[in-house]
Amino acid sequence: MYFLTDELNFPPVDSANVEGLLAVGGDLSPERLLLAYQSGIFPWFDNDSIILWWSPDPRMILYPDHIKISKSMKKVIRDNQFRLTKNTCFKEVVEYCSSVPREDQDGTWITNEMKNAYIALHERGIAKSYEVWEGDTLVGGLYGVDLGHVFCGESMFSLTSNASKFAFIKLAQELQEKEYSIIDCQLHTNHLESMGAQEISRQDFIKFLK
Repeated sequence: MYFLTDELNFPPVDSANVEGLLAVGGDLSPERLLLAYQSGIFPWFDNDSIILWWSPDPRMILYPDHIKISKSMKKVIRDNQFRLTKNTCFKEVVEYCSSVPREDQDGTWITNEMKNAYIALHERGIAKSYEVWEGDTLVGGLYGVDLGHVFCGESMFSLTSNASKFAFIKLAQELQEKEYSIIDCQLHTNHLESMGAQEISRQDFIKFLK
């Protein structure tokens, strides 16, 4: 197990254990967070844990042009049920992501320390949010870290059916236009797979980052 110090570095990602755990400790400064994402690493821990850093193999990603839009979602988009904004209420999106209950999860990994860390990244123009509105009500959204050619998705939420799917589709479509390589989805879920995401090796993932 690699214990981080105040020095701004990480061990090689191929030294992670079989679950993907790479290192513990350190801090959540904007500089360390940015270095982590540029290196294929992300923090994931809960209130009762020290900071844990992960680089899983395989890695779940989405090629933006592989996004799958179901017939029902095409109708939602066609009917203009939702409207999208970007970076207008980043803090609210993070708060909802941390507080909206999810299936098979007792609590949240988005601790207060994590919230403050990503807000600091947002203030530097690196962390970004996509917000979904129904009328004047915020009903869904997502946030992540934008590396300029790779978008690292962190979390999403829905207060009404299909809201987070709408945000994810709009993200993929925009990044396809901007010729981004991939969206980093971190870990496999059936929901992400149903929308076109797939697993690739950590080695191939790192190539995209470089």
